[in-house]
Amino acid sequence: MSAYGTTRHHGQPSANSTPASTTLFRRLTWEGTVPLEIRVDSKELPANSDRGLECYYIQAPRVSYLPLLMPEIRRFLMDVVFDEAAGKMLKEEEWWFESEEGTLLKWHWPIGLIYDNHTISASIRPPSQTSTSHYNLQVTPLKLILHLASPPTEKLLLSPSAESCKQAFMGQLKEADFVRWGNTKRMTGLRKQDQDGIWEGIKEHNFDDYWRVASKIVPTTAPARSNSPPPSTNPSMHTRPPSVDPQSAPDRDNAYSVRSVPVRLYLPDGPVMQDVVPPTLEDGSAHTLVHYLSTHLPLLFPPAPYSGPELAYAMMHGVLVPPDAEMAWLGACMAGADGWVSVCVGIAR
Repeated sequence: MSAYGTTRHHGQPSANSTPASTTLFRRLTWEGTVPLEIRVDSKELPANSDRGLECYYIQAPRVSYLPLLMPEIRRFLMDVVFDEAAGKMLKEEEWWFESEEGTLLKWHWPIGLIYDNHTISASIRPPSQTSTSHYNLQVTPLKLILHLASPPTEKLLLSPSAESCKQAFMGQLKEADFVRWGNTKRMTGLRKQDQDGIWEGIKEHNFDDYWRVASKIVPTTAPARSNSPPPSTNPSMHTRPPSVDPQSAPDRDNAYSVRSVPVRLYLPDGPVMQDVVPPTLEDGSAHTLVHYLSTHLPLLFPPAPYSGPELAYAMMHGVLVPPDAEMAWLGACMAGADGWVSVCVGIAR
């Protein structure tokens, strides 16, 4: 079994820093992991393989991607399971994953989102006899089937390689950037070194390397004010550089000043919903999660003054989200590494 340890970090004190609470939630989100059980399809095992050891367990980072686990899985299989000669004939770019139920996994989704989507899909199925939770949230390994050949290219669209994964990830960052600011100036203004660096942060699971670049495009939670106290020199905080838009005032980089929060809503075995999510409502009040859910899913989240039983729940990064959480805060503190706030909706029992 493999497990990723605590994130490597080597930050230096900065003059303009992100609030400590924001950095805390970003780090908690970053360091989340999920258990995976990966079993090679028995019909595809090479000759002379050890059939008693074809299962591999890993505690994988939520912000990572399945293609990034391939080298480690291959090392295990080559060392323990495969016959050396037969194993060398296998092409890693032809490997692909299915769930235990036979669902083709979306390799371009973060691993944590795959896990949470499986959790909410299980919420609409009959509960197991051992399940006593109102939400049926049990931390058990997600069982995956690894296929070694014949990928369904018409469904995968692109080969699930690390390079394709990088392209998909950068595309998600750019889309989130446009949704957030109405343009992609922050992303397109990054040097190639920075664009490569943000992906290396994902590959190496390095919080500081990732946020050294991401802080240039993701909003901060603290608006700039003339009477603000001097910035902190806490080395755990990350620099928030000014906007690349020369027309912007300093507080234009604040989470409550964005055009829209990049949010996607995931339903059990259903479609993915996406809409404009302004950080504040027309009356100037903060746009909260409960308002967002009751507006888009009123049958599952009836608006006030409903006082009946709880019908559904909202989950992000494996935890239940308080209904009064503000969408702007979620966008700044609990968005995924791809820039998106992924809200998974499960059915309460």
